[in-house]
Amino acid sequence: MSVQTITPRELEDLRRQGRSVELIDVRTPVEYQEVHADAARSVPLDRLEPRVVMEACNGTKHEPLYLICRSGSRGSQACEVFHAAGFSNVVNVEGGTLAWEQAGLPVVRGKKAVSLERQVRIAAGSLVVLGTALGAFVHPAFLGLAAFVGAGLVFAGMTDTCGMGMILARMPWNLVKESA
Repeated sequence: MSVQTITPRELEDLRRQGRSVELIDVRTPVEYQEVHADAARSVPLDRLEPRVVMEACNGTKHEPLYLICRSGSRGSQACEVFHAAGFSNVVNVEGGTLAWEQAGLPVVRGKKAVSLERQVRIAAGSLVVLGTALGAFVHPAFLGLAAFVGAGLVFAGMTDTCGMGMILARMPWNLVKESA
């Protein structure tokens, strides 16, 4: 099933027309805290439970559920999770929060954070350098580390899922402490 999309401007136009719009941001809590569309609420992709989300829709059960992430990729993955759970009335916001912000639409800004995408690049690059250095100076078997990371990056590119990103999303610095 193909994923339905909407541009940020089209979604904002629906809001301005008085339509009830339920917008879910599926990025990590830290990414959400840094900047998010003013209408969005946070439900991270790794904790997404479609039935729970749909039950929490405030009187909008027959209206589409809109999903947004950083650039559109995780939003598309979230749409597929909803489709697999039997919910087809979900729409991905094209270009994600980046496009929302570029369109000049209202955002809420918080504390600056290092994006998950940058964290993955830093971690992957560091592991490749480490594996190569250890392979050159300690034992050639360490080159397997660089090869493993490279294979993981190829897999991530082909499947649009990133194991390293999922692991990093659960690290303490990417979690937001719940306010009491």
